Amino acid sequence: MFPDRLNFMRFDILTIFPGFFDSPLDYGVLKRARVAGQVEVVAHDLRSFTHDRHKTVDDRPFGGGEGMVLKADPIFEAFESLGMASKAERDTTRETVILLSAQGRRFSQAVAHELAGMERVVILCGRYEGVDERVNEMLCDQEISIGDYVLSGGELAAVVIVDAVVRLLPGVLGNPDSARFESFGADEVAEERMTADGVPRSTHGSGGLLDYPHYTRPAEFRGVPIPEALMSGNHEIIKQWRRRMSLEKTLRNRPDLLEKAVLTAEDQRVLRKLRVKLTDEQRDAAEHDLVGESALMRGKVGSGTE
Repeated sequence: MFPDRLNFMRFDILTIFPGFFDSPLDYGVLKRARVAGQVEVVAHDLRSFTHDRHKTVDDRPFGGGEGMVLKADPIFEAFESLGMASKAERDTTRETVILLSAQGRRFSQAVAHELAGMERVVILCGRYEGVDERVNEMLCDQEISIGDYVLSGGELAAVVIVDAVVRLLPGVLGNPDSARFESFGADEVAEERMTADGVPRSTHGSGGLLDYPHYTRPAEFRGVPIPEALMSGNHEIIKQWRRRMSLEKTLRNRPDLLEKAVLTAEDQRVLRKLRVKLTDEQRDAAEHDLVGESALMRGKVGSGTE
């Protein structure tokens, strides 16, 4: 169960590139939320908390090795300037401190929901080879990675997390259902089969699956029409089509999500048919490749080339 959402949230980002955040925060949902006073995002320059003329924030790693490591001193001073509760006291507050690191747990929609229940989130952007581990041990509540790849620094990851969390806050999106009926969204709830206007829903809670395909006008574009189900005007037919396409998208692109998804008996029936269809497609593609290779070899033999 996620914490209740609050009407205001603050992000403090500790970074050596505070100017990086000027542009991403000034567009779309993030800008609207900031202008409306629903969220505040402040980037703090770690170099402002150094005391040498070169504003040094990094040093060589003990034990040798490649690269440099962010020093603990400026990070601690930056953190202490924020007036946050200590790590031991944060269990009783809606505050959390995150270290962005390739060694962290993977960020997901579930983690975004957890963070959306916070009042204040501090994000430390790693750089170089990493951060002095004492920072993680003494200041941070959790390490987070946005994926199984390495970035030059945590600034891009910080923007990803802020955007994913802010859009979950009450009132940020024009339609509150927009954050629920989408990829990785809510389960299907019987009591929510009607919209606020009393119209039967043509959407289905994803229950952790990927979203279904979307179409808009014109109904036919360059000879390709939209699916007939979407033209039917029948909310139940549209809903069933969308659920089937959601299952197919997930099976094709993220089959791992099906292991934890909330699936009905009908979903299971649809998936069995989709797996047969996918197997047939893969077999046909393999046969097509084999025919192409055979034709290529015959051409080489006929021309006398190797």
